[in-house]
Amino acid sequence: MPIDPQAVGLEGDPVRRSWNSKDCLLYALGVGAGLDDLQFTTENTKDTPQRVLPTFAVIIGGGGVPFNKIGSFNPALLVHGEQGIELLGEIPTEGEVESQGRCTAVWDKGSGAVVEMESTSVDVATGEPLLKTRMSVFLRGEGGFGGERGPSAKIAPPERAPDHVASFATRADQPLIYRLSGDRNPLHSDPSFAKLGGFDQPIMHGLCTYGITGKALLDALCDGDPARFKAMDARFSKPVMPGEKLKISMWVDGNECIFQTRNQDDDVVIDQGKMRFE
Repeated sequence: MPIDPQAVGLEGDPVRRSWNSKDCLLYALGVGAGLDDLQFTTENTKDTPQRVLPTFAVIIGGGGVPFNKIGSFNPALLVHGEQGIELLGEIPTEGEVESQGRCTAVWDKGSGAVVEMESTSVDVATGEPLLKTRMSVFLRGEGGFGGERGPSAKIAPPERAPDHVASFATRADQPLIYRLSGDRNPLHSDPSFAKLGGFDQPIMHGLCTYGITGKALLDALCDGDPARFKAMDARFSKPVMPGEKLKISMWVDGNECIFQTRNQDDDVVIDQGKMRFE
């Protein structure tokens, strides 16, 4: 059957995910942390306890969403549209969560359908919620079923200079490291598969760009303290190619920040960015 707009409210089956210190270190390296970030990239540095990057939430959270209950679609035509995380506590260096997700919206965009999902992850050891994730996907060719188009509100950066700007040069082999955190889609590693998708070369994982952006926000707004990082939402607007240079611009208002990530050609690759911190 095609996409079912009545799927809104349906829940998936609970899913458990465990992780350890090595998983956290590998993720940090995958999003560009290095020698200046030993609290995230080592576990045995003197006077530097290991901690976890907040955006690691996208690796351990997000489970239990009911994609198998929303109707039929071609997974090859699925595009990750938006991603959000909310931290209810600092992520430990090892643990296990149980995630329960549900479909929160189905929108008809004509050329495709937008499906929104959210998931809450509970720390198995404590029984307390640890984090929440939100995501939307665009399913090409699945629109036209007569549903509502959905909200059109936009988050625009203020018309003034940003309060902080951070730069990051991605590596040509960055996707090969990031994929070891779980996303083995050959679009990010196999040149022949990338060409089938219309790209001259493998592209960066959108969630890798998200993690790079999240670390820039953490450094600039939280002094590198994960406990101060509370939430981050963003939309993927253009693929990033490995080796490109990124610029993250931040406009701060109290304990909230609007942000935007651009490549070296000044093309926006992440927009609609909003982050909350303490």
